[in-house]
Amino acid sequence: MAKEPVRVLVTGAAGQIGYALVPMIARGVMLGVDQPVIIHMLDIQPAAEALNGVKMELVDAAFPLLKGVVATTDVVEACTGVNIAVMVGGFPRKEGMERKDVMSKNVSIYKSQASALEKHAAANCKVLVVANPANTNALILKEFAPSIPEKNITCLTRLDHNRALGQISERLNVQVSDVKNVIIWGNHSSTQYPDVNHATVNTPSGEKPVRGLVKDDEWLNGEFITTVQQRGAAIIKARKLSSALSAASSACDHICDWVLGTPEGTWVSMGVYSDGSYGVPAGLIYSFPVTCHSGEWKIVQGLHIDDLSRKKLDLTAEELSEEKSLAYSCLS
Repeated sequence: MAKEPVRVLVTGAAGQIGYALVPMIARGVMLGVDQPVIIHMLDIQPAAEALNGVKMELVDAAFPLLKGVVATTDVVEACTGVNIAVMVGGFPRKEGMERKDVMSKNVSIYKSQASALEKHAAANCKVLVVANPANTNALILKEFAPSIPEKNITCLTRLDHNRALGQISERLNVQVSDVKNVIIWGNHSSTQYPDVNHATVNTPSGEKPVRGLVKDDEWLNGEFITTVQQRGAAIIKARKLSSALSAASSACDHICDWVLGTPEGTWVSMGVYSDGSYGVPAGLIYSFPVTCHSGEWKIVQGLHIDDLSRKKLDLTAEELSEEKSLAYSCLS
């Protein structure tokens, strides 16, 4: 028997990431090749014509799984009945802007979108925030959508996770699919901590620790970390545009694993609401290693944290606490 369509909202859908993301959703990359979808696309009024152009292209592509498209600049229409919301729209930082100015703009955007999701989304709607500052935007959204369970509000650090996998794969000249269990801790910013202390590579003679195979702690504790932290800036320098294809693909990975589950023995990185695990202050949206089963995520417990890692976990938590204070000051 055919499955009922799932309604997926993409905000900022006329932008670069949205344009890369909606065909992936329509093709079954996000929810599986047997799951029909109805895509809801939201953007601001100045982008209405471009948004309609994206809708035309979705129709023209004749995706068999695509059972409908809603393209609108009305936040209530966009949020009505959605099961999954991918929040790509946000106010980008422009030259000469202070962080508080950017935060203030995003607080007002996420406040209004949270209210619409709160009133009009389907019960148990799953939310993924992509727009930066992603962790703190997700926290604001949680604040103004109190009926959406806190476990259903997440932010994207899977892009950083996948970047870390890619760097290890390139360094060791192995398939990226053979590398697993890197961790991104903390904020989706340059303070994030890409951690390979528990990562392994599948080799012909079994699983081997990444550290033992790389045999270069200086690289793993230095250049590897900064490359992953600053990869977004490097892509902007190369493309003159920010990451879009990789961000869209990672958003699909995040939702796919959350909904359909992670493979046995494998964890992924997700920005989730902290419960105090690993000494991270409760009440922040912080990236942890998680496993997913039956549509629920769970933080991986009991991993050893060495002294270097402890400092890095605390540093990114401090930045998130500062962002939280800044965001809440914009509310008053």
